[in-house]
Amino acid sequence: MPTITTPDGVQIFYKDWGSGQPIVFSHGWPLSADDWDAQMMFFLHRGYRVIAHDRRGHGRSEQVATGNDMDHWVADLAALTEHLGLRDAIHIGHSTGGGEVARYVARHQDRVAKAVLVASLTPNMLKTDANPGGHPQEWFDEVRAGMLGNRSAFYRAVPEGPFYGFNRPGAKPSEPVIANWWRQGMAGGAHAHYETVASWLEDYTDDLKKITVPVLVMHGEDDQIVPFASAVPRAVDLLAKGSLKAYPGFPHGMLTTHADVLNPDLLAFIKA
Repeated sequence: MPTITTPDGVQIFYKDWGSGQPIVFSHGWPLSADDWDAQMMFFLHRGYRVIAHDRRGHGRSEQVATGNDMDHWVADLAALTEHLGLRDAIHIGHSTGGGEVARYVARHQDRVAKAVLVASLTPNMLKTDANPGGHPQEWFDEVRAGMLGNRSAFYRAVPEGPFYGFNRPGAKPSEPVIANWWRQGMAGGAHAHYETVASWLEDYTDDLKKITVPVLVMHGEDDQIVPFASAVPRAVDLLAKGSLKAYPGFPHGMLTTHADVLNPDLLAFIKA
């Protein structure tokens, strides 16, 4: 398997397919590069070079006890882009990966052409007086408790319910989609997944303010994981060149459930 070794000695798995302008994908919790299959195949067949990695502690990357935090993830991504010699790249991040992309772009804009934040946790998720649409602290505590209990059962309940909106009236749950989410989650490390929750409590306002390249913010209005009111349109307001694409009724995992809609929208932004 293709891997790089980070400066602190961690092996990171990645996929690198095709040629042309590079598109780099950063996945959400607790998933892996496999969550981007629908997007990677779409852009590969349209002449782009597509790259996705498994965040440390996730998927096929090394499960380590240290560095399971946003600054290390961004450093790992920087090591990968340096190793591959990427320039003029498009960076696309989903959910937790949105925070990774925002901080990476803020620090390495010389390598970046554009960025996309999909159902991203930016600028912050925690409910405060300044962010009344966020989740209360108890919500984050419940996620941690789910992983400390029966993690396998918890990783079935999340995709069966809020992640893809399968808990909404009239929704038709897809067993293959649920099973694939569970598969990716259980392939990763419980310790890294548990520590990831701390990154959801961070504030990414300063990162967004530093970004000067064009950024598309894509968010489902029925997102139950990162509520629309928590992230949008505040993220767009903080970006120098931000634009918003909102999707009425779409869930957090809309890249899977509505790839037929989002992929052409991504392509239009990249080509614009």
